[in-house]
Amino acid sequence: MAGPLGPKDRKTKKADDVTALHNDARARMLDEALDSAIARLHEEGRYRTFIDIERESGRYPHATWRRPDGSERPITVWCGNDYLGMGQHPVVLSAMHEAIDRTGAGSGGTRNISGTTVYHKRLEAELADLHGKEGALLFTSAYIANDATLSTLPKLLPGLIIYSDALNHASMIEGIRRNGGAKRIFRHNDLEDLRAKLEADDPAAPKLIAFESVYSMDGDFAPIEAICDLADEFGALTYIDEVHAVGMYGPRGGGVAERDRLSARIDIVNGTLAKAFGVMGGYIAASHKLCDAIRSYAPGFIFTTSLPPAVAAGAAASVAHLKTDQALRDLHQERAAVLKLRLRGLGLPIIDHGSHIVPLIVGDPKHTKLLSDMLLDDFGIYVQPINFPTVPRGTERLRFTPSPVHGSGEMDALVRALDILWGRCALNRAELAG
Repeated sequence: MAGPLGPKDRKTKKADDVTALHNDARARMLDEALDSAIARLHEEGRYRTFIDIERESGRYPHATWRRPDGSERPITVWCGNDYLGMGQHPVVLSAMHEAIDRTGAGSGGTRNISGTTVYHKRLEAELADLHGKEGALLFTSAYIANDATLSTLPKLLPGLIIYSDALNHASMIEGIRRNGGAKRIFRHNDLEDLRAKLEADDPAAPKLIAFESVYSMDGDFAPIEAICDLADEFGALTYIDEVHAVGMYGPRGGGVAERDRLSARIDIVNGTLAKAFGVMGGYIAASHKLCDAIRSYAPGFIFTTSLPPAVAAGAAASVAHLKTDQALRDLHQERAAVLKLRLRGLGLPIIDHGSHIVPLIVGDPKHTKLLSDMLLDDFGIYVQPINFPTVPRGTERLRFTPSPVHGSGEMDALVRALDILWGRCALNRAELAG
């Protein structure tokens, strides 16, 4: 039997007891805060649910849904960002298999330290050529490319003022917020507001206008030419995010700027390899000097392990292929136009700005989630609800992304299901002309 505790043992035990009490209090405080935060999302109908799907190579947009109870169900994906189905294209898969067989899985380091390979250099050359720029710089995602570049530019241009469209992507907002420089937010696509803000600032201050070519939630286009005109007038640089346009617009897939013959007037292009190109990663394309400066000063580039060589190889093959596959781009636009026509014919409230994105406005987070759940459970159709803060309250929506691999059968099934569920939920329809 243990004897009585000595003074030193009693002091140690007391300290242990106090530590345990403090740990318990911290754990309770954290649990209560997290429970409250998550409960708010459930109450507002904004809690995000991830579903476990397995894409079927060669059969996309078909996939297998693995339910929480362990059962499986075939589904059709209608909200993916593999806009052209390049994630299963033989050219891409062949390039990736070849690279992984030759080099293995990972890159082995940052770009500065053993992580630059022939595949990375080949991809950067393809991207520079795509946009008609001197150079390109790879990142692990377009988010990081935006964040790293926009947060670094004021270090290179002291006193820089960035003029940012109000609906710019979160990655652009974050990069501009973190850079410590001056920023001006102009109303979405509002040239008069942009002009007023440019006029109000010191003419001698360096300036940059940051905007997107296609805004992904409404599918509307930026007035690129008019923005370039203002940039010329006020001596500003131009920074365009073509994430939802590269591969899909322009005679070689260079984006909306290429389609509108404005590439030469854009100083910095941001793009992704994870959407139309079907792989992963992001990049900027610009002058040799600017790419060199960003790679030398941006922590988001310097301290990140580079893309696996197989990913870079697949992306390079995809970019090269889409420079010549106009038929695939045409089919993509045709599929989007047909879906919008059919939904409009049912009186469903879609937004149509002429792009490939098809937003169907529901206007309530709970109804949006309910529709998404019923499409999946009852019809095997997967489309994720889009709620606040991604879109403003009252504009909650289902966003469909038709692709060349969505055939007439898949479209018939989607239109029929939406017609049934819209009536079942007693949601409003638009008045049909005639």
